[in-house]
Amino acid sequence: MADELEGRKIAILAADGVEQVELEEPRRAVEEAGAETELLSIHSGEIQAMNSDINKGDTFPVDREVGDASVDDYDGLIVPGGTINPDNLRVDENAVRFVQDFFKTGKPVGAICHGPWILVDADVARGRRVTSYPSIRTDLRNAGAEVVDEEVVVDAGLVTSRRPDDLEAFNAKLVEELGEGEHDVHPEGATADTA
Repeated sequence: MADELEGRKIAILAADGVEQVELEEPRRAVEEAGAETELLSIHSGEIQAMNSDINKGDTFPVDREVGDASVDDYDGLIVPGGTINPDNLRVDENAVRFVQDFFKTGKPVGAICHGPWILVDADVARGRRVTSYPSIRTDLRNAGAEVVDEEVVVDAGLVTSRRPDDLEAFNAKLVEELGEGEHDVHPEGATADTA
């Protein structure tokens, strides 16, 4: 269906070091389904994408700084991977707060490869069933997530995958969850400051 996400606006949260294919392919999938996307980052200008973490890829123009963005403006969130990208995001308080706010709404979130790393710092992994790149699975477990080794995992609107090889399955589930819209807020998904 070319219009299943018609009228939806999806935020893509990424920083320098993002894995290029994990930015481009999900963006293409949701746009082909009719959604509008906006690239948010921790600074204005452009971000530098990478291929396999070590080879420079293209640069991508930032549409808006995450500190100036409101969750109310979006119907879903995509967090691509790459080793450096989520490491940059997770130390930025505006990026962490944006992810926390997204989980408070029950709106769908997709995170692939190292992307789920920011869920640890946002304190939203607890009680969630997720997958990720192998090197961050211990961090996710320590943050209270149930971590599995599967191509794609869906848990109450949260879609996670392990690596670029999983993009086809990730994109299909992402579009499906974005099409369903808001889910019930996960009981463990409340952050520490939500009492």
